[in-house]
Amino acid sequence: MEQPIELEATPESEKMLEEQLSYAMRIDPTRERFPCCIVWTPLPIISWFVPFIGHIGICREDGVILDFAGPNLVSVDNFAFGAVAKYIQLNRSQCCFPPNLAGNKCEPGEKHMDSGTVTTWNEGLRMAICQFQHRSYNIFTCNCHSFVANCLNKLCYGGHNGWNVVNLAVFIFCKGRWVNKLAIARSFLPFVLVLCVGLVLAGWSFLLGLALFSFAIVGWFLFGTCCFKKLIQL
Repeated sequence: MEQPIELEATPESEKMLEEQLSYAMRIDPTRERFPCCIVWTPLPIISWFVPFIGHIGICREDGVILDFAGPNLVSVDNFAFGAVAKYIQLNRSQCCFPPNLAGNKCEPGEKHMDSGTVTTWNEGLRMAICQFQHRSYNIFTCNCHSFVANCLNKLCYGGHNGWNVVNLAVFIFCKGRWVNKLAIARSFLPFVLVLCVGLVLAGWSFLLGLALFSFAIVGWFLFGTCCFKKLIQL
């Protein structure tokens, strides 16, 4: 009986494998491919007044964007509201992928199993899609941030499954990278124009109203996340 041939890993083969993995994870904004990334783009009208608020999605391992874009609708490779302006590439080594569904030994333990244990990145995203394809969209209670937070909780990214719309928004704001200078202009130029026109027409009262509007939006999500945890769906 012939013995199976065992192939030894050589430095050349290991280097080739690393190069292939590096190429597969390469970000290509021209083709809208952002492997294992969270992506962000400004929203029409809302971002003109509050530029740090926008629409987000999460990407498969092949870079295809998935985003919760409407009632019972998770878009695939059709990012709503325009091209990606900002992104964060996540490290898959910070996810919890047990060898089997019964072998979950990460820190959250049973909480991770309740939210859905997965063995691959794409499997976690597929599970979230199955849930959100049967949910109504509401910008205040169940939105694109809810979908991405749900994905991160299933992946147990960062060693925990406590992702919500607030810490996710802060994460994107602080850690996100701009695609290019045009993306920065597209995100902030409308806000600057609205601010200038508002100050000319209404003076400082416009600035006060804008500040109150911003605080009201931030306050709603803080209130819904910290005080009434079931108010904003994940």
